[in-house]
Amino acid sequence: MQPDQIIQGREAVGTPHQHHSVGKRETFYYDNKIVRNFAYATIIWGVVGMLAGLWVALQLVFPKTLNLQPYFNFGRLRPLHTNAVIFAFVGNGIFMGYYYSIQRLLKTRMWSDAMSKIHFWGWQLIIVAAALTLPLGFTSGKEYAELEWPIDIAITVVWVVFGWNMFATILKRRERHLYVAIWFYIATFVTVAVLHIVNSIEVPVSFLKSYPVYAGVQDALVQWWYGHNAVAFFLTTPYLGLMYYFLPKAANRPVFSYKLSIIHFWSLIFIYIWAGPHHLLYTALPNWAQSLGIVFSFTLIFPSWGGMINGLLTLRGAWDKVREDVILKFMVVAVTAYGMATFEGPMMSLKSINAISHFTDWTIAHVHVGGLGWNAMLTFGILYWLVPKIFRTELHSKKLANFHFWIATLGILFYAIPMYWAGLMQASMWKEFTPSGQLKYSFLDTVTFMKPYYAVRSFGGALFVTGAIVMMYNLFRTVRKANLLADEKAEAPSLAKEYTKHTGEHWHRWIERKPTPLLVMTLIVILIGGAVEMIPTFMVKSNIPTIASVKPYTPLELHGRDMYVREGCNTCHSQMIRPFRSETERYGEYSKAGEFVFDHPFLWGSKRTGPDLSREGAGNNKKSDTWHFNHMDDPQSLSTGSVMPAYSFLIDNVIDTASTGAKIRAMQAVGVSYPAGYDMIANQDLVKQANQITANLHKDSINVPSNREIIAIIAYLQRLGKDIDNNKAQPK
Repeated sequence: MQPDQIIQGREAVGTPHQHHSVGKRETFYYDNKIVRNFAYATIIWGVVGMLAGLWVALQLVFPKTLNLQPYFNFGRLRPLHTNAVIFAFVGNGIFMGYYYSIQRLLKTRMWSDAMSKIHFWGWQLIIVAAALTLPLGFTSGKEYAELEWPIDIAITVVWVVFGWNMFATILKRRERHLYVAIWFYIATFVTVAVLHIVNSIEVPVSFLKSYPVYAGVQDALVQWWYGHNAVAFFLTTPYLGLMYYFLPKAANRPVFSYKLSIIHFWSLIFIYIWAGPHHLLYTALPNWAQSLGIVFSFTLIFPSWGGMINGLLTLRGAWDKVREDVILKFMVVAVTAYGMATFEGPMMSLKSINAISHFTDWTIAHVHVGGLGWNAMLTFGILYWLVPKIFRTELHSKKLANFHFWIATLGILFYAIPMYWAGLMQASMWKEFTPSGQLKYSFLDTVTFMKPYYAVRSFGGALFVTGAIVMMYNLFRTVRKANLLADEKAEAPSLAKEYTKHTGEHWHRWIERKPTPLLVMTLIVILIGGAVEMIPTFMVKSNIPTIASVKPYTPLELHGRDMYVREGCNTCHSQMIRPFRSETERYGEYSKAGEFVFDHPFLWGSKRTGPDLSREGAGNNKKSDTWHFNHMDDPQSLSTGSVMPAYSFLIDNVIDTASTGAKIRAMQAVGVSYPAGYDMIANQDLVKQANQITANLHKDSINVPSNREIIAIIAYLQRLGKDIDNNKAQPK
């Protein structure tokens, strides 16, 4: 039996069709250098991304001390943390596992060493570009897709290089059947390509500024079709492929069930793509789309748990080894966390539970059970298994690895449990009324109440990142005492051109022999859900009824909105009032689909660290220009206990009026109804409105030039909700 056949599954191991009846044995060499490079990048970027996460967590505990404006404010660093962990740490971890397992599963070297190198260095350059642009405020404002259009193009190019190299390697393989891990690798490549391209269609304003072509409700649907499936097809399917390879290898046991892996794969990729709307329950998204999201999200529990069960039952008969082997400990916790997260996700998609969990820290806990428990712990286990293998040596210290396991596990518990409790407390405080029918707590009360939970969460994060640093030391000490086996010698028979069907062979074996049909079938399966949800939302006008009083943003308000996005204000403030009594009492009339037709991008938000701003400029929520000025300058002076960072630099920054014309033209290109030629005179209206706000501030003895950025952001905040007459707004 070939060394890698142990992973092929109980039904497959040792059966005649696994072996090559014809073809001479050929000698070739696995490329371990590319595996090493991605392993190093995984370790380094993992520590960097986790340290960034710890920093932003501590900013909510020490908002005045650690929010170093403007480049290190929470709103700019939070997307840096998510991008570093998702695309730098997890991304490099995926590629590390891919390049190691693909070569061995297919019994061949990668098709092109040059393309492997282009992929590696291209991906690292993309990460560096993200690390530079996000703190500088260049962002699209879209969750998990914040990088601006030139970087989006670079991602597309590098992804195509990776996919081309992978698929060409599959075509030149010496192993006829494609093992289940390869199915997940193919699905990841195809789906991420589709998601990235569709979500990244935008009109450039300048080299590092663009507007998405989608607006409001449509943008929300596309974004969460992308956002949820970025979790599905970047943080889940590739890691399931890695689980199916590395868990059996580490346990030296075959995969529990080949048939279960088939059901797991096809049902998962079909169902996952429909689930995005569950992020938009009780919003202005059409009810039929919300309902589809709920049904498919809840159904996800079955294939997800099928995969978890397949992984855990692979260890049947090897649990005594789990007690002794730290690598298996990491992997067992990872698979268990996957099961927990994929149970919780479908539950959170139910409206009754979503009404409690959404916009709260419960969501943060849920995300980190997946991120820290599933992705990071599996990555750690793979690193501890793989690095000594390619360096042909023993791990420097098993004691340090065990220390890492226990401190990381404790870190997850200290992180997640306080956030779950904080989420439940937030939801109950937001919704609680006094006996006389008044809201019992101000929003600020709920913020100050959360601070102890944020402190314990930070402690958990510190434990977790400490473990990652210990791993870095342990693995680098491991490689220092050995030399990389850069070109690992291997032998395998050449692939026979003829194939005779084995008696009793499972029908799915035909698909496994045909990589191109497998790729095409995967593409069809993942396109169905997205098409069914998006096409009616774009084509049927009744899904998004317009409101006559809603007009495009003025040039000054448009600049202010761009600053709002630049500073990441939408990461803490939502702009979506759900139809709950507690929310309409606190914020005003619930949100309508027609309010957002000029919003490129939509800014409904995912988390309320601060209050909703949908009606900030209207009704009882309206505050003076002076209040907004002082609040941006020093939030704690007006809101004692606030965790909002200061934005006093906006008082000094000058509005870039030279870009006004380009912004208006870009908005016209995506369908905003500015009159023809307005780009030539827009700055006249900008100056007029800015002078009015400056005059209002001057009445309260605040003397600030009218060309400052703070004037623009005040204009935007005062616009919010102003178009909606709470009593008379009707769809036209």
